[in-house]
Amino acid sequence: MTGLGLVAWPPAPIRTGRLVLRESEARDRAAFIELFASPEVGTYVGGARPRDGLERSTPEVPGRRPGLFVIELDGAMIGTIELNRRDAHRRSHVRPDAGEAELGYMFLPEAWGRGYAAEACAAALGWFADALPGEPVVLCTQTANDRSMRLAAKLGFTEVQLFEEWGAEQWMGVWSSVTPSG
Repeated sequence: MTGLGLVAWPPAPIRTGRLVLRESEARDRAAFIELFASPEVGTYVGGARPRDGLERSTPEVPGRRPGLFVIELDGAMIGTIELNRRDAHRRSHVRPDAGEAELGYMFLPEAWGRGYAAEACAAALGWFADALPGEPVVLCTQTANDRSMRLAAKLGFTEVQLFEEWGAEQWMGVWSSVTPSG
């Protein structure tokens, strides 16, 4: 897998109680456009993108790249989860050489408030822990994003630091499948 080491991609679909995490397919194109055009989704990620531009630029099979899972509920895409290496030039790191894995997610507004994000992210982190045991994962979000802050706590991310970026206070947390011995 490019960016996350020698992990085969795509993995077999991951099934949870209600969801399937899988590689993207052509049938997901309309949902990708809706996701990136949504003003609600764009609130904390730089804003919504113009729908007409997305219609022109979104490939037939969008989001097909290592580290990106489509989240499916009852046969339809409701969001995405991505695990990528954090660029060394980005602010804040937990490893001296940077390059730690970073968890990102976006869900369509109609999927909010039902526990899907926690269920899907927990499954993706479980997959990651099996694929790369002991490797930390970071999550960054704006402190103003209450939903994302609650999700980070629920998933077991612990605060590393707060910093200013993109005109807003950012929160960085770290998660690891390894429990420190004490």
